[in-house]
Amino acid sequence: MTDIPKIIPIAADHAGYNLKEFIKQQLTEKGFQIIDMGTYSAEPVDYPDVIHPLAAAINAGKYPIGIIMCGSGNGVAMTANKYPLVRCALCWNEELAQLARNHNNANILSLPARFISQEQALNIALTFLQSDFENGRHQKRIDKIPIH
Repeated sequence: MTDIPKIIPIAADHAGYNLKEFIKQQLTEKGFQIIDMGTYSAEPVDYPDVIHPLAAAINAGKYPIGIIMCGSGNGVAMTANKYPLVRCALCWNEELAQLARNHNNANILSLPARFISQEQALNIALTFLQSDFENGRHQKRIDKIPIH
């Protein structure tokens, strides 16, 4: 296993705010440094406003991996995946999180806050953060993802 990234940017819209706060606290207690990129309350916000800065930072290589969330996980994932070097995976269980890292080298985890418990979300996040890309045959497929 490679080194687990210790600095993790995290962002959510209002629907994911409570889950973000829980994940932030739990990961901090486990020794991660969390960069909270918003939102900072449960007041309504448009998810692209909080996701673009995080996805841009991942795309630029400022951070190797990040976590985002909204009610379904779809809107934030769609926004993040507009960036050419971002591979955001919507995961609702640990197996999907592991496969997203192992086979797709996903660099952003999207969580569906309204469809999973806090404990499930934490386990998914930890699996995502602790899983490695297998490289090999998977790399040629990843190389075909960006539109040139």
